[in-house]
Amino acid sequence: MNRLTFIFLSIAASFGLGGCGGDSGSGSMIEAKGRIGMTCMDLTNPFFKLIANVMAEEAAKHGYTVTALSGELDPAKQNSQLSDFVAQGYDAIFLNPVDSRAVGQGVKAAHKAGIPVFSFDIQVSDEEAKDLVISHLGSDNYQGGRLAGESMMEALANKGSVAVISLPEVSSCILRVQGFRDILEEANSPIRIVTELSGKGSRDAGYTVVTDILQAHPDINGIFAINDPSGLGAHAAVVKAGKEERITVVAFDASPAGKQGVFDQKLYDTPQQFPRKMAVGTVQAFVDYLAGNEVEKKVLIPCAHYVYKTSVNDESRIAEQW
Repeated sequence: MNRLTFIFLSIAASFGLGGCGGDSGSGSMIEAKGRIGMTCMDLTNPFFKLIANVMAEEAAKHGYTVTALSGELDPAKQNSQLSDFVAQGYDAIFLNPVDSRAVGQGVKAAHKAGIPVFSFDIQVSDEEAKDLVISHLGSDNYQGGRLAGESMMEALANKGSVAVISLPEVSSCILRVQGFRDILEEANSPIRIVTELSGKGSRDAGYTVVTDILQAHPDINGIFAINDPSGLGAHAAVVKAGKEERITVVAFDASPAGKQGVFDQKLYDTPQQFPRKMAVGTVQAFVDYLAGNEVEKKVLIPCAHYVYKTSVNDESRIAEQW
């Protein structure tokens, strides 16, 4: 089927039932109750790979297996995956949209089939589909964007001009940029945003687009990128242009590579997300829904600054973990 697929078996002993006080070597198993389909933007991204693993571990504690698929940044492929989950009668769907609007087609099909959809990280924005999602759990991306703006003003002594490397197909990234813009405006900052271009969320595209920006706007002294891959790609372009001493890069995520980038002073800040909390919370929302308990429609996890002083003695950075 030419897609990246991870199937995680719900054998309780293999996960040790941490926190339950039981003996992981007892060989006891939780009876399989059903299957959860999970599809995300790109499973080659460590952020989503971690979320998939944690979701599988948490779901196994309740007797559910998780089939995790990579949307491979292709909206049509992801809608096809959602259709497959519906056709195969999965009990629930955990969804991280490749395209917030285009995924509405798949969400509506799942709802029609009576399969509950829980979104994570990125919200569904299609007008007809967004209210069909049972619950969304993700980072407070708007607040995180504001943190990025605070750091940019601090790093540039509140003056100069900056470029924004965005990803306009994705609602979470739109919110990051909006938070960044709003904090500058509310602070009456003289910092000017001279251009905003898509870096496609990748290191290679971030490098390419910033190379072009530096030709069109050679005097900028700051770059805000909506994630660590595009931020690190931006930094590589800055180094190639010989401008690392005068251009500050702020990214977003605090991924293992981003944390190391801050420690190496390639990035000034990378507002931190907490993917483990996101994964655990999504599974818990599903469990609560099954139990007939009230489930919050939207839960946002605050982001936190991740700057050099954060990185110095950070054991997660040293261990290359989220």
